[in-house]
Amino acid sequence: MSHTGTDGGVHHGWLAGLLHPLTGMDHLAAMLAVGIWSALVSTQRWMAPLAFASVLLVGALAAQAGLPTVAVEPMIAVSLLTLGLLIAARVAVPQAVAAGLVAAFAWFHGAAHGHELAGHAALLGMVLSTAVLHGVGIGLGVVLQRSHAWAPRIAGAMVGAVGVSSVMALV
Repeated sequence: MSHTGTDGGVHHGWLAGLLHPLTGMDHLAAMLAVGIWSALVSTQRWMAPLAFASVLLVGALAAQAGLPTVAVEPMIAVSLLTLGLLIAARVAVPQAVAAGLVAAFAWFHGAAHGHELAGHAALLGMVLSTAVLHGVGIGLGVVLQRSHAWAPRIAGAMVGAVGVSSVMALV
């Protein structure tokens, strides 16, 4: 589950933002999954991750500005379940569709981060960390392409399991 910023202001600096996506399994799995899926099914590997990172920032800024977003936690869980299935099945869709789908999911991840982090420095750190995780995910996806056919299925199942865990935490 996303964790809220109840730390009395520790989530304000760029380092807090940089580390934040690494401290929640749901965020970590989603960031890696976007990169993995892009590498598995696309020749333009950075298009969907770039869309995700951009909308993540916009969603976080919107949340910090007070724009309400409903169903943040359920949609984060849905994003993990969906990305897990897309990876496991190696579902290829047109680039614009992939970018749009992950951008929609990014809005909810951004809203969660926007409530947890304060200040532009923290958001800058978050976007940088997200880009690095997407890059690591792309690298993992390239390795998975060259691996046994079951490897992407296992990776997708692992992402989906984080989604199931997120759903169970909501119940």
